[in-house]
This record gives sequence, structure tokens and C-alpha cells, in this order.
Amino acid sequence: MSATPTRTLPQRIDSYFGISERGSSFGTEVRGGLVTFVTMAYIVILNPIILSGSADVDGAQLGFAPVAAATAFTAALMTALFGLVARLPFGFAAGLGINSFLAVSVVGQVTWAEAMGLVVVNGIIIVLLAATGLRALIFNAVPIQLKIAISVGIGMFIAFIGFVNAGFVRATGTSSPPVGLGIEGSVATVPTIVFVVSLLITGVLVARKVRGGLFFGILISTVLAIIAEAIFHAGPSNGGENPNGWNLSVPVLPTEIVSIPDLSLLGQFDPVGAFGRIGVLAALMLVFTLVFTNFFDAMGTMTGLSKEAGVADAKGDFPRLRSALVVEGVGAIAGGATSSSSSTVFVESGAGIGEGARTGFANLVTALLFALSMFLTPLTQVVPSEVASAALVIVGAMMMAQIRDIEWSDFAVALPVFVTVTVMPLSYSIANGIGAGFITWVVLHAFAGRVRTISPLLWVVAAGFVVYFARGPIEALIG
Repeated sequence: MSATPTRTLPQRIDSYFGISERGSSFGTEVRGGLVTFVTMAYIVILNPIILSGSADVDGAQLGFAPVAAATAFTAALMTALFGLVARLPFGFAAGLGINSFLAVSVVGQVTWAEAMGLVVVNGIIIVLLAATGLRALIFNAVPIQLKIAISVGIGMFIAFIGFVNAGFVRATGTSSPPVGLGIEGSVATVPTIVFVVSLLITGVLVARKVRGGLFFGILISTVLAIIAEAIFHAGPSNGGENPNGWNLSVPVLPTEIVSIPDLSLLGQFDPVGAFGRIGVLAALMLVFTLVFTNFFDAMGTMTGLSKEAGVADAKGDFPRLRSALVVEGVGAIAGGATSSSSSTVFVESGAGIGEGARTGFANLVTALLFALSMFLTPLTQVVPSEVASAALVIVGAMMMAQIRDIEWSDFAVALPVFVTVTVMPLSYSIANGIGAGFITWVVLHAFAGRVRTISPLLWVVAAGFVVYFARGPIEALIG
């Protein structure tokens, strides 16, 4: 009787991830993981620019370097964890929709620690929903048209933030028009011109389907920004005192390239403080918005990526679905706990999949590169927000592409979608857009004789948003 041959380590890894089973190889997985990192690497620059640019209710701001280090650390941790558990090539990092929501809408009401505490609470809820199977049930209760509208609206919101942060669109100080192009209709300032050039360069790279187009667009544009600053000396804007200056960071060469990561933000979160500061109702509505945004963005992205990787079945389900959804919820907890915002699956992983990645082994490569990027924080501080803002506009345009799937011929669908998409950027709030869209959907479908098509859950959520929008008068009456 012959002994069973002992498998080598590469064979065990191959078997665990199913590399050969999915028609891939170690070389292909490594290349796919590298491409995924290149397409996602911009988040290590963009996330700290978004989060460090806003002061909280107490006037405190997050430091750029700590947020950059925390962003890379969390991306490395969650990308590796998802690869090991779900064994799929989906990279994780701070989600752009949620970080913008935190910076613009949340920290004006609470502290950064309290805001990140709400992200942790959001993650715990998502984990519970995924573990019990309720996540799929809730996902199916919301009409697909509203799901698309939310993604499109977030894209519009992100793009508008980019235009504003770049100085391309500015407040006029008058009631009509409330915003205008640049300064008195001119975009002739050096930083804004750099934004326009960056937008065009990055747009060309993405249009030509260059791997890592966003990343290389930021890199090339930053070099141009450094040259422009060396020639024209625009200097910092100093909070608007110098309207011709750079909004956040002035693009100059760093004195050092490598540094020890500043991980001081890890553990700096407060999961209960917001409930005492702004009230239970207002805090719950913020949590609801975080859950909803996290919830649908991640499920839609994972479904699309699994189809692209050829691992989804006819219903769109993929292997270890429940485990994948649980890990995605853990990503929100980890993002809040590290003050880097909710970590979620990135659609840019499709680039690595296009390169041939089919398993979670590619994630280990991506995670390793994110871990190494923690030591290159000084380089990320060179990037001005005007350059990063161009990337925001590009990402917004990408998210807008889903609008093609809207049934515009049905006005009971068209109006709620339109309201959702427009209210988000115009009110500078994702929550407002979702709420306005839900309420409009329920009212129009109810009075159009389609009551039976409205999920009971949607009625509950719409009613909750009615209370949310009227919370000022309600709180005044209670008080």
C-alpha cells in the first residue's frame, strides 16, 4: 500500500485558493494583485485629503499623515482578510461615498472620534445583517431603480465636491446665482488651471483604458503642480485670504521620502458619544445613512466583480457569499476603529480581474503593497487637493454611468430617481438625497395605483425619513 504523497506548500496554497481550479496561475494572480493595487493606490492620497480637510464640531482636524497611514494599514488588513476568508480577488479600502459624507455632513455635528464611532456601529449592524441573512432580504426590498439612483447621486455628490474643492465652482455670496465659475467667472488661477489639466490628463488615461489611469493621472499632475508652484509661487489659500492659492497642501518636494507610519489614530473612536451630543434620533439617522450607503454600494460592487471574474452563478450569487458579506461589515468596523472611514470593496478590483486574477491570492499581493505604502506617507503629502479633486470628478463620472439603466419613460420612477440624484449634491448630503427619493417613490407609487408594489420595509424607511426631515420642529416640541 503506497503512502499518500505529501503536498508541497505551493500545492497547498493552490488548493486552498483554487488557483488552478479557476484556470489561473501564481504568476497571473501576482500580476492581477499588482494591477489592482495600482488602480486603488490613489485612495492612500485621496482619503486623507478628504478627511483631513474638515474640522469637527470642536474645531479639531485629523492629521494628513496619520490618516494616510491608517488608510494604507486598514486597506492592507481588510484586503488580506477578504482574500483569506472569501478567497476572491476583491480589494478593500476606504469608500469614497462614506468618507465624503463623514467630512461634509457628519463632523459638523459631532467630533471625529464620535463620527468614527458611528462608522463602527454601522459596521456592527452590517455584520449582524449579513450573518443572519437579513442583508440579502433588505437588499431585495428596495427597488433596483432606487439602488441605481443612490449610486448615481453619490457620483454627482463626489464630483461636485471635487469641483468645489478645486475652486472651479465657488460660492458667489449672493442669492442668485448662489455658486459661479471660479472667481467672477474666471478660472485663471494657477491651482484651478492645474485642476483642469489634471482632469483632462486623467480623463484621457481612463478613456484609453490605461491600467492605473487614476493613479498615474494623479502622479503626472502632481509633478506639473510642483513645477507650476516653483514658477508662479501661488502659495497657500490660508482659508480664503489668498483666493489664488492652493486649497489645502502646497505642492513642494518633500524633505524625506520614507518615514515611520504614524498609527496614532488607531483606536480613537467613540461609539456612544454622538447619541448624547446630537440626540438618539439624529444619530440613528446618520447610522442609517451609513448602513444604507455601505450596504448597497458593496453588494452591487461584489455582484458585478464576481460576474466579471466568472465565479457568479445564474442568480448572481458567488462562492462563500455570506462570509464575504460578513467580512465586508468587518471592514466598516475596522475603518471606524482606525479613523480611516469605512473600508469596503473597490470596483477598481475589476482591473486586476481583467489582468487575470481569479482568487484571493491576488489580494495577498495587493495587501502587501498597501502595507509597504504606509512607509511612503511623505510622498502623499505633496499631492494638492486640486489634483485629487480631478480624480473625484473622474470617479463621479464613472458612477454616473449607471444612469443608463433608469426607466425614464415611467415618471413614477423618473421623478424619485431625479430627486435622489439632484438633492444629494445640491443639499450637500447623501442622507437628504436618499430620504427625498424614498418618500417621493412611496407617494408616487401609492397614488399611481401601485401600492402593492411597495415593500412594507420601504414604507417604514420612508416614514423614518419624514421624521428625520422634521426632526428640528419635533425636537423643539419635545424640548
